[in-house]
Amino acid sequence: MADGSDSSAKRDGGARSATIDLAELRRRNTPEPVTFRRRELDRILQVYSRMVAEGHWRDYAIDHLRDRAVFSAFRRASEVPLYRIEKDPSRARKQGAFAIISAAGLVLKRGHELETVLKYFDKAPRLVR
Repeated sequence: MADGSDSSAKRDGGARSATIDLAELRRRNTPEPVTFRRRELDRILQVYSRMVAEGHWRDYAIDHLRDRAVFSAFRRASEVPLYRIEKDPSRARKQGAFAIISAAGLVLKRGHELETVLKYFDKAPRLVR
């Protein structure tokens, strides 16, 4: 101690101990869930409101999962979703991040741009007599 060194530094080999906040560590190591951006959600809700006005859909749910974001449209809340609009960034380079999936699980439309995928819900022109 004549040289002014601390005895605790000698005991732990010169390394200082630090407290670790486990909640902060988990937040840093846990990836953020995939979410719809504001413009994407606005466009999806435009389609949803049109389908509600036409009487096709009545309820919806939004799920933000680790690997994808899902917008589910229901005829009734107690049923399985009629359609799921999914955003899966892991498929962005291959088939496109956006997809419309039917109640049976079939992929009805997939693409890189949400606008082109949502055109699936546009009605075909009909002859009016």
